[in-house]
Amino acid sequence: MKELLKYIKDYKKECVLGPLFKLLEACFDLTVPIVMAKIIDEGIAKSDSHFILVYGGVLILLAAVGLLSSITAQYFAAKAAVGFATNLRHGLFKHIESLSFTEMDTVGISTLITRMTSDINQMQSGVNMALRLFLRSPFIVFGAEVMAFTVDVKAAIVFAVVIPILAVVVLGIMAVSMPLYRKVQAGLDGILGRTRQNLTGVRVIRAFDKEEAEKEDFNNENQILTNLQLLVGKISALTNPVTYIFLNVALVVLLYVGAIRVDGGFLTQGKVIALVNYMSQILVELIKLANTIVLSTKAVACGNRIQSVFEMKPSIMDDFVSDDEEFGSMKKSDSAESSKLTDEENVLGSEKELINKSADSISKGAEIVFENVDLTYKGAGDKSLENISFTAPAGSTIGIIGGTGSGKSSLVNLIPRFYDATAGKVLIDGKNVKDYKVSEVRSIVGIVMQKAVLFKGSIRENMKWGNDKATDDEINFALENAQAAEIVAGKEGGLDYMIEQSGRNLSGGQKQRFTIARALVRRPKVLILDDSASALDFTTDAKLRKSLKQLGYEPTTFIVSQRTSSIKHADMILVLDDGKVVGKGTHDELLENCEVYHEIYMSQFKDKKADGEVSA
Repeated sequence: MKELLKYIKDYKKECVLGPLFKLLEACFDLTVPIVMAKIIDEGIAKSDSHFILVYGGVLILLAAVGLLSSITAQYFAAKAAVGFATNLRHGLFKHIESLSFTEMDTVGISTLITRMTSDINQMQSGVNMALRLFLRSPFIVFGAEVMAFTVDVKAAIVFAVVIPILAVVVLGIMAVSMPLYRKVQAGLDGILGRTRQNLTGVRVIRAFDKEEAEKEDFNNENQILTNLQLLVGKISALTNPVTYIFLNVALVVLLYVGAIRVDGGFLTQGKVIALVNYMSQILVELIKLANTIVLSTKAVACGNRIQSVFEMKPSIMDDFVSDDEEFGSMKKSDSAESSKLTDEENVLGSEKELINKSADSISKGAEIVFENVDLTYKGAGDKSLENISFTAPAGSTIGIIGGTGSGKSSLVNLIPRFYDATAGKVLIDGKNVKDYKVSEVRSIVGIVMQKAVLFKGSIRENMKWGNDKATDDEINFALENAQAAEIVAGKEGGLDYMIEQSGRNLSGGQKQRFTIARALVRRPKVLILDDSASALDFTTDAKLRKSLKQLGYEPTTFIVSQRTSSIKHADMILVLDDGKVVGKGTHDELLENCEVYHEIYMSQFKDKKADGEVSA
């Protein structure tokens, strides 16, 4: 948690001025009861209108200056809190971007979203409240007690007794509620994860008629969280009534003692009113302090959760900028932040400068070699890939097929170092992939993943993710080879047609063709199509494969598919089953020698005629 404070170092001045002006406001507040006492004792008691007007003006002046001080303090506190949250969010986003797929799988997307949004917002509120009230409230409480002793020592003994009791009550309630707030935040993570799972898998849920089961599971989990929130809410809610009880009892005792002291001529009526005002101020500030402690407790819990993400070190981290270096290079101006964010856009895993470099220096595809490769995911008991060995010559086309969960995606994910092999070697042009910088590897690889992801913006902007220096001619060439040119031609504005977030205004096949085109814009040495044509009809799929053979350059191509028709013309086909290569060869060789491949083929094509029609 303490390490997060570095993100507020640009706002040291605000962190000093905010509390300072709050203390100044508190000084004026503590002066008001004394002025009121004088008005009552000197002005009202003696019917001195001039005295009342003069000191009434003093009250107005104190109120005006106090208001100005409060507004100024709020400005500085808000500026510091918002700036802290902004810097922290940038730092966390940069760190998350540096994490490999292994860490992403471990921590979970829903958890990272919660850290980036809810947790940081909670910390922002906590910093704001802390700067405003953590000094002011205790200052008012103890200041009021000191002022009470200056008014009358015997009457002020009531303050000396009640304040420690209230402190014990408030701190006791906080001690019980703090662990519960942490459990509430953890429960919120679970709800967010389930909600995200239901929204992303809504079609599958409907297809298997599991709506009622999912509703029941969600309601059960939501009810657990609700009960926990109610419990911690009830405990926290005790703060106000218990505090009011003790303070009201103290007020009764104070009025009783004050009445005796006034009757004995030791105390004036105005001073009794001043003591009552000080007691009321203590009441208000203790309530504020309690709420501040609650909010700060939540903020600290959220800060610890955020810190736990920062403590996750990427397993693949050779050339990522460290968080400290990144934070040190931050600029407070909006323009500089915008520029930095543009440079950070490496969602597809590559730095744009290196992407552009690779686009300008195209040669024949790279040779890819797997030597006895194993892969075991973190936390998994069994190997996902075992003893994988093959050679993909430069410029060749490799087909990969197998059942669901056989390890097809796992295999191709080792090439761009989304994961690192736990045993064996993956070589690119004779060099171990682990000896390359991450950006070097990913600058020569174009990968189209199973799920087509497009971003809000024009078609041109989405295509330039592959190469931001690409001309319209280069984009159109890639679109034509990806069989997407006709889609662009049918859209109003052509390349300027705006794609909605996640490509909501496109069909599944259109999204897949656009993502393939985006990879081709880069002109990669290694092209990986990870089941990225599953939504295409057989005719379009055949045209796509034909165009990939006529690109004008020869990338080493990996085609992961469930269709034998998509890979039958590959130079070599790998058949995976339960993470192992059970067949390797051409289409005809595998039909003769590989039972798994033969079964897949026969399940899709009952006779040679059907196959011939598709192949055409």
